[in-house]
Amino acid sequence: MMPNPDALNNAARPAPRDWLLALALSLCVSLLIVAPFFWRGTASGHDFEFHATSWLDVAGEWKQGILYPRWTAWANYGFGEPRFIFYPPLSWLLAPALSLFIPWDYVPVVFIVLVQIFAGLSAFAFARRMLPQGSALFAATCYAANPNALLMIYFRSDYAELLASAFFPLLFLAALQLAEVMEARRDTRLRMFVFFSATFAAVWLSNAPAGVMATYSMTLLFAWAALLRRSWMTLLRCTAGLTLGFGLAAFYIIPAAYEQRWVNIGQVLSPGLLPSENFMYTATNSPEHTSFNYIASTIAAALIVFTGVAAIADHGGLNQPAAGRARHQIWNVFLLLATVATALMLRPSLVVWQLLPKLRFVQFPCRWMSILTVPFIYFLAAAFLRPRLRWLWIIAVAALITGARVFLTQHTWWDDAEFSTLRANIASVEGFNGTDEYDPVGDDHYNLPARAPRAQILPPEEVAANQAPNAAAAPPKIVVERWTPERKILDVESPQPARLALRLLNYPAWQVEVNGARIQPESAEDSGQMIVPLAGGQSRIAVSFTRTRDRTLGAIISVLSWLVGVFLFWRGSPRRKSQVT
Repeated sequence: MMPNPDALNNAARPAPRDWLLALALSLCVSLLIVAPFFWRGTASGHDFEFHATSWLDVAGEWKQGILYPRWTAWANYGFGEPRFIFYPPLSWLLAPALSLFIPWDYVPVVFIVLVQIFAGLSAFAFARRMLPQGSALFAATCYAANPNALLMIYFRSDYAELLASAFFPLLFLAALQLAEVMEARRDTRLRMFVFFSATFAAVWLSNAPAGVMATYSMTLLFAWAALLRRSWMTLLRCTAGLTLGFGLAAFYIIPAAYEQRWVNIGQVLSPGLLPSENFMYTATNSPEHTSFNYIASTIAAALIVFTGVAAIADHGGLNQPAAGRARHQIWNVFLLLATVATALMLRPSLVVWQLLPKLRFVQFPCRWMSILTVPFIYFLAAAFLRPRLRWLWIIAVAALITGARVFLTQHTWWDDAEFSTLRANIASVEGFNGTDEYDPVGDDHYNLPARAPRAQILPPEEVAANQAPNAAAAPPKIVVERWTPERKILDVESPQPARLALRLLNYPAWQVEVNGARIQPESAEDSGQMIVPLAGGQSRIAVSFTRTRDRTLGAIISVLSWLVGVFLFWRGSPRRKSQVT
């Protein structure tokens, strides 16, 4: 039997016991997911080194008093890169924080467990608002172990996208209420508005491709709701929610958008990373790429089939009088979102990828599974209401999740020493590989010298070209007084003009002063290595990573947005309203 028309409101306040059950189930599922890590080592997927090196670099900068890093000091084998300006901060702040309490080798395990517990609770809050306790617990279990999450954990090691996906059920729950597809209590509408904006900002601060998908998904949901009601107020309210969300995350978004002109951001769409090469079941010249694409495509196909069958099963109950209007609207909106997410994973949607702004930066169409999993768990939980088919759904979903887990654990790469190797590379001042798309313009980081000293004197160009150096002159002396990720101070004594090559990439945010006078540094001809021209004599060089105007603007907008959010949240307090009345 379907719930009565008031069930959407009555289900809004889960008892503490319900939350404990959801927590226990999510914890059990998360531990089962990471169990192979204890005897196989760490699942070393495509992005593991990128995330692990970011975590290690942040932890090292914290020890030097840099609480919010911007420059990744050990990237490009010590020459650095502005990775932390462009990559959202939540994941690379959470993992190093965990390292303060547990050994590094266990950080990925604990990260996954915590994120998937949160994902399960997020799904429970989402489903419990619309469905009874049993269905909500089923949704929490399915979401904590959904096949797309398993793909990210075992094969892709994309910890940031995994974190972003944990917020999606809460984001959709808030969006449904903000768009009035699902009724929200009047005494909490302002708070729900702020909650939506904060959750939307959290997605952007977790993973940029997830942020792009969330933006388009929310826009579609709000446009559909506005057309359904023929109400500009609905569209205006939702637009305001998105705007506040962008404002909350502006301290990251504005610098990341503005400073793209200073790096080779186009490399994010280099061959192999184009959407056209990653649609479902697309074969490329790379056997490894094709194999992964087929694995991801098969998981996507399974999610599509399960979502479609569950939607059909749930639709049968919508014709009952007890279903209510809200259930029809929710069913329609999730069917729309599932259809769009599915279509965007198929090659005929290529024109959409080319036309919609920034959509191509999602890169892999299979990432739309993160959106598809929300309708997936909703329709499964709704179909779970039908007693006759309940055990069939449990068996089918268990088979899907177990099959995906077994296959992925058997075919991924396991490494029990990768963290130790990366830590040793940093300890030996060797560093690690850089990232193509974060390489400053004019640099080819593959041309940077290996194991370069922090500073070395090069002969002046005019001396090298026209005459031999003065052999009788005393060799230059270099004293490194300070060398931190964002501040370098050196004293150089040279009897003749010289050029000082630093183990550092030239980037507009670096400010260079020689004897207190600001100068414009040069770059090496075959790379972006910073070169500082010096006159003869004593020189004191100070190199500082400064706060650029775009970073200042982003921080101001975020502070103002947070103040607005706090004010609206306070205004929406039920206690305050009762005192006023």
